[in-house]
Amino acid sequence: MAKQSDSQQKDKTNSDLTEKVLHINRCSKVVKGGRKFSFSALILVGDGKGRVGYGFAKANELTDAIRKGGEIARKSMIRIENDGSTIPHEILEKWDGAVLLLKPAPDGSGVIAGSKVRAVFELAGIKNVMAKNMGSNNPINQIKVAFKAILKLCNRNKIKQARTAGAIE
Repeated sequence: MAKQSDSQQKDKTNSDLTEKVLHINRCSKVVKGGRKFSFSALILVGDGKGRVGYGFAKANELTDAIRKGGEIARKSMIRIENDGSTIPHEILEKWDGAVLLLKPAPDGSGVIAGSKVRAVFELAGIKNVMAKNMGSNNPINQIKVAFKAILKLCNRNKIKQARTAGAIE
C-alpha cells in the first residue's frame, strides 16, 4: 500500500511538467530483408517555474525513443537563475560548433530566440530574454550549449554573498 502512495506522489510531482518533442531523427540500415529503421528523439521537459531538462534517446520504435527521452529529461532537470522575468546577465557560450549569446531583455520584450533555445526558455518560464545562435544548426548542439550557458548564470545576490564570505574568512 505504501508503494501505491509513493507512485501517486511521484505522479503529482511530475504532473506539473510540460514535455515537448524538439527533434526526431529517423535512421535506416540496409539489411538482407530490406531497410531497418531506428529513431532518435530530443525531448525537453519544464515546469514553467525555472526548472528545465533535456533528454536524448534512441530506440527501434518512435514511441519508445520519446518515452526514454522524457525519462532522461526528468532526471536531468536543472534550475535557471533568474532576475524577475529575465536572466541576470549576458553570457557567451561555446559547445562544439555552436555558439550562443544570451542577453537579458526588458519587460514586455518576450523570448527573442531561435526555435530550440526559445523552447528551453518558454518551458522554464523565463519571459524576457534575447538569444542569438551562431555557428551551428544541429539541434542537439544548440540544446547542449543552451544548458551549458544556463548553468553558468549567477544571481547578483549569490555573487555578493560569496564575496563577503571570502572577505571575512
